[in-house]
Amino acid sequence: MNSGVPAIDVRDLSFSYGSQTIIDHVTFTVGKGDFLGIIGPNGGGKTTLLRLLLGLLQPVGGSIRIDGELPKVRRHLIGYIPQETGMNKTFPVSVLDVVLMGISGRRGLFKNITREDREKAFSHLELLGLASLADRPIAQLSGGQRQKTLLARAMVGEPAMLFLDEPTASVDSAGEVDIYEYLQRRNEDGVTVVLVTHNTGAISRYVKSVACVNRQLYFHPDGKIGHETVNRTFGCQVDLIAHGVPHRVFHDHAEEHSHD
Repeated sequence: MNSGVPAIDVRDLSFSYGSQTIIDHVTFTVGKGDFLGIIGPNGGGKTTLLRLLLGLLQPVGGSIRIDGELPKVRRHLIGYIPQETGMNKTFPVSVLDVVLMGISGRRGLFKNITREDREKAFSHLELLGLASLADRPIAQLSGGQRQKTLLARAMVGEPAMLFLDEPTASVDSAGEVDIYEYLQRRNEDGVTVVLVTHNTGAISRYVKSVACVNRQLYFHPDGKIGHETVNRTFGCQVDLIAHGVPHRVFHDHAEEHSHD
């Protein structure tokens, strides 16, 4: 990655589906090594913003730079877990083989998979508590176990950035903590994490910065937001709850935002 340039640099970004504006003149910058939580109501543009950052959608206005380049140029730097993976859950493939797809996808399907690759894939399964399931068919996993497998697949290629869209939506509370703590460890290792979630309470312990998205965007680089900003974003009163000790509570502060 280029030193001295931000991981993500968005300037005056807009996107529409037909006549419906989804993202409206958004500007924000994410530094390398950040852990960004993106929150907002359903239909507010969170997933659309993530797809724009990945280069899967093209803006109607403004610019996006990932590590100083267009998203399509830097896509190889990014591990991605979409909200809907499209995975055929009945396909006869093992958990370890799914993780190895994170390596073989860059080289050609199951081409040149080495012993070192298998050891690396297994180590990520160990970190996520799935080592004992390495040979199990993916169809036999629970929703939470499957999501952890996809997370290991995204990380085994050692991306510089990790983008996730509601990664704990089908996960129980214990599995959710496992995933967030795994993400926190990868972030401490230098991976820039961008996380879309509806769970404001859970991310309060882990994120470093917050973007509140509902067509417009309110960016909080210190990770602290107040009731006024959240209520404006969601369009209604929202309770802010933090879990865990130690923890950081989103609290009131002088308004600093970028909007459109």
